[in-house]
Amino acid sequence: MNTFVIGYYALLIGASCLAAYFKKREVFLLIFSLTLASFIMGIIGGVPALRFVTIAAGMLALAAGTSFAFREFLIMISPEWMAKELRTAPLTAAFGMFVIFTYAIAGVFAPIIAPHGEAQVIASAFAPPDENMLLGADQLGRDMFSRIIFGARNSVGLALLATALAFLMGAVAGLYAATKGGWFDQILGRTADVIMSVPSLIFALLMLSIFGTNLAVIVIVVAVIYSPRVFRLTRAVAGNVVVMDYIEAAKLRGEGTWYLIRREILPNSTAPLIAEFGLEFCFVFLLIAGLSFLGLGIQPPTADWGSMVRENATLISFGEMTPLIPAAAIALLTVAVNFVVDWMLFRSSGLKEV
Repeated sequence: MNTFVIGYYALLIGASCLAAYFKKREVFLLIFSLTLASFIMGIIGGVPALRFVTIAAGMLALAAGTSFAFREFLIMISPEWMAKELRTAPLTAAFGMFVIFTYAIAGVFAPIIAPHGEAQVIASAFAPPDENMLLGADQLGRDMFSRIIFGARNSVGLALLATALAFLMGAVAGLYAATKGGWFDQILGRTADVIMSVPSLIFALLMLSIFGTNLAVIVIVVAVIYSPRVFRLTRAVAGNVVVMDYIEAAKLRGEGTWYLIRREILPNSTAPLIAEFGLEFCFVFLLIAGLSFLGLGIQPPTADWGSMVRENATLISFGEMTPLIPAAAIALLTVAVNFVVDWMLFRSSGLKEV
């Protein structure tokens, strides 16, 4: 048993004892659970497994510290009403907001951050990393790091645009259907059911094969696919509002449909709709990445994370992890958005932490 193993277990056991002495129940359970898991993994995998656990725990601690600092920063610069809400945000939500902020900065300032152009050939195919290329080159000799930075603008920007269009179409239709009711509501509802009955990937592949793969077509097709989900949620939320007494009073005053939607129904349906926007963005983002991986999404030479995974997939056969970097970028943003959405759903549900 080497010095690393002895120091590793001594540190964990000492931290567990300190947590128990100061009656920090959650901290004690976390550290002692890590101690037990490390003991089992040490028996199975030896020292390499313990080193992996150490690195993973260090990364989690770094993420937690960064999330805490970013939450405090947001509290300090926010107005009082927003700061009050941010103080209740868990570290997972703060981590999600930090990742979203980082992606936004990368997308907006991509030409400044990226050391090379997204289509600039600067080396031979699959060149290894060096002082000019942090992650090496792709199959054409383009800088992978620069293309990942530009991919944040292209992939996330296109998904955000498609989500906004889908949300606009679905929310307006849902609010209007809930307000008008009758045959108009039935027609929109059955149309949404028909679109949702077709698998989204198959529907997208069919439409893109017919109308082409330019960016406008991609945005419209994806918006049509996911607007029925927004329609059904908006219809359900607004349906609970239109039966309220103040809606009937507004109708008796002679208020029109759009006045009821803008001034009465929409303000009382905002919280679940904002959370749904985050969920829809995740679905749209993953669909566009999948289409790009299949060759029907964003077309070359435009940098896109889905197509970057496909183009460099042959490196995996040689033990290179470079193709997994754009895949990890997709997964990280999806998880981050879900963290924020979970917190927003918890807030809108009216539940309180015990």
